[in-house]
Amino acid sequence: MKRATRRRLRGLVCTGLICVAGACGAFAYYALAEMPVASLPAQFSIRAGSGLRAAAGQMAEAGVLRHPEFFVLLARLMGQAANLKAGIYEIDRPATPVGLLRKITQGDYTLVGITLVEGWSFRQMRKALAEHPGIQQEIRELTDAELLRRLAIDQPSPEGWFFPDTYYFSHGTSDLRLLRRAHRLMKSHLEAQWDRRSANLPLSSPYEALILASIIEKETGKPEERSLIAAVLVNRLRRGMRLQTDPTVIYGLGAAFDGNLRKADLLADTAWNTYTRPGLPATPIAMPGLASLVAALNPAASEALYFVAKGDGSHQFSHSLGEHDRAVTKYQKSGRR
Repeated sequence: MKRATRRRLRGLVCTGLICVAGACGAFAYYALAEMPVASLPAQFSIRAGSGLRAAAGQMAEAGVLRHPEFFVLLARLMGQAANLKAGIYEIDRPATPVGLLRKITQGDYTLVGITLVEGWSFRQMRKALAEHPGIQQEIRELTDAELLRRLAIDQPSPEGWFFPDTYYFSHGTSDLRLLRRAHRLMKSHLEAQWDRRSANLPLSSPYEALILASIIEKETGKPEERSLIAAVLVNRLRRGMRLQTDPTVIYGLGAAFDGNLRKADLLADTAWNTYTRPGLPATPIAMPGLASLVAALNPAASEALYFVAKGDGSHQFSHSLGEHDRAVTKYQKSGRR
C-alpha cells in the first residue's frame, strides 16, 4: 500500500474516531444534564401497556422530557427498554434523563391523591386538605388574605381560583404546594377558554367569566344543560335583568343557611344576592370545572330567559315570564314560605 494512501486512511480513521468520540460525549452530556422542565413539581403518567416510544411520548406531552428520541436510545443502550412500569409519577426537583429512566424502571411512583370536587367552595376544599393524612399542613393558621399573598393571587377572595381535579403527590407534600398547582391549572384553563370565547359576551374580564362559570356549576344538574343555563344567564346580563339564582343567595348566607331557602332569604341583601343586586355576584361561589368554563364563554344559541328545576335534576327553560310562571306552578307547586 502506498504511503500516501496509508496516510489518507489513517486520517479517515482518526476523523471517524473523533466523530464517534464527539457523539458519545454529546450523548453522555444529554444523559447526565438536568432536564429543562418548565415548572416544578411536574406530574406525568405512563399508561398501562405503553411501550418505550409511547412512554417517551407521554412524558414529552406532559412537558417533562425534550428529545424523546434520545431518551428512547438511552433506555435501549442501558438495557432498560422493556422494564418500564406504568403509574403516575411526580418530579419535584431537577432531574437528568438517567434519573428519569431510573424512576420509571424502578416504579418510583409512590404517590397519594386528593380529589377536589367540582362545585366545592373554598371552605370545603380547605377542610379536605386539612383532613388528608398525607398532606403537610402549612395553611392551617393562615387567613384567606394571608393565603392569597402567599400564592400571589391578586384577587379579593380565593374562591373559585383552584381547579377541581384529582391531584397525585408524594406523601408529605404541603397543602400550599398543592394549592399552587391547582391555582396554576385553573389560570391555564381560564386563559385558554377566554381566548376561545364567543363574540359580544357581556363579560369584561376572565374573572367575570370565572364568576359566571361558578354559578353554572352550582345550577347544573345534568351536564347537557350547562350551555343552556349559560345562555339564560348571559341573556339576562345583556338585558340588565337580575340573575336571580338561588345558589348565589345560599353562598351569601354562609353558615346561616340551614338547607331550606325561604322567601325572606331572597330579600336578605348580601354581596352575592342576585335577587337584590344587579349583575354578577362579588366573587365566584364555587370551583367550576372545565365544562362550566367552556359553557360560560360559549353559551348555547338560545333566547331563553328563565329556567326552573323539574325535581329530577333537569330544568324547564322558558322565553317569557308567562311561560316561566306556568312552569313554576307545574314543577314547584308548593312554592317558598
